Amino acid sequence: MPRRAATPRASSDPRRTGVIDLVEVSKTFRTPGGEVHALDHVSLHVEPGEIFGIVGQSGAGKSTLIRTVNALEQPDSGTVTVAGATISELRGKELREARRRAGMIFQHFNLLSSRTALGNVELTLEIAGTGRGARRRRAQEILDLVGLADRADAYPAQLSGGQKQRVGIARALADNPRVLLSDEATSALDPETTRSVLDLIRRLSRELGLTVLLITHEMDVIKRICDSAALMEHGRIIENGAMEQLITTPGSRLAAALFELGELPPDRGHRIVDITFTKQTSSEPVIAKLARDQGIDVAILGAAIETIHGGTQTGRTRLEIPGSADEVERALTYLREQGLFVEVVR
Repeated sequence: MPRRAATPRASSDPRRTGVIDLVEVSKTFRTPGGEVHALDHVSLHVEPGEIFGIVGQSGAGKSTLIRTVNALEQPDSGTVTVAGATISELRGKELREARRRAGMIFQHFNLLSSRTALGNVELTLEIAGTGRGARRRRAQEILDLVGLADRADAYPAQLSGGQKQRVGIARALADNPRVLLSDEATSALDPETTRSVLDLIRRLSRELGLTVLLITHEMDVIKRICDSAALMEHGRIIENGAMEQLITTPGSRLAAALFELGELPPDRGHRIVDITFTKQTSSEPVIAKLARDQGIDVAILGAAIETIHGGTQTGRTRLEIPGSADEVERALTYLREQGLFVEVVR
């Protein structure tokens, strides 16, 4: 059966606008070895208040994409709109003003070793021209928001990796941006610290109404906090959609990466299907009922259960279903009638 990738959600329809919109964006770098197409007609739409993750291997184009969103790179073609400003068309003062609408956090923190945590957060406001008293009050307020009020006078060398990243987040949020951009912000952290930083980003997104665009190569990041996700390869968006859409789309490579079920066994002439449980069906003994009600000896070849999208429990199970064509079709119909999403893989 042909495998269909998730339908891209991005649209070039000018009537459809989000907080972040990329329409047919391309960027090529010229190197001694030839041209590198870092972005190849990329379109992307991020809704207000959404946490959107872009996942892909090194060289996929993720970093170039996020650098076009904060205007550190100008696209060769296409448009980039952030918080209502088409930044790909702005220059000078207008561009600097537009950049203030997006805060940025980095993998290696980028803190100034000569400044305290408070001083690092103040830096953003200092550059923006905020008065000393106002920027001190705002920096203290935002450090408290990220849980570091008691470390305001500590220097980066006195902070743990997780605390440094919290300072980086506070600095990114100091000037009240509408968008938070994350460039592999947790890849230098241990798993426990990563979880705490991701939970902080989700909480801040909800409390402050932030739209978050993050890039990563870690599927754990995607499943822990993202509302939507996109897979990038060779400068292109391969698939793109809300998490609920992706996990129930036949052939979705993102869903397959979220629910790793291993290799297919040798062909024994039986039908093999993947069934996806959503929060409505994850607690039902559907497979046991299938075996009992249909009289079929179903073999379970693999299973995975993940908690995604802010606490939604979702699972995928791979079944081998023996029997005649009619028996197998009855079994598939039964599974679908239970509210499961069924994909025939062989």
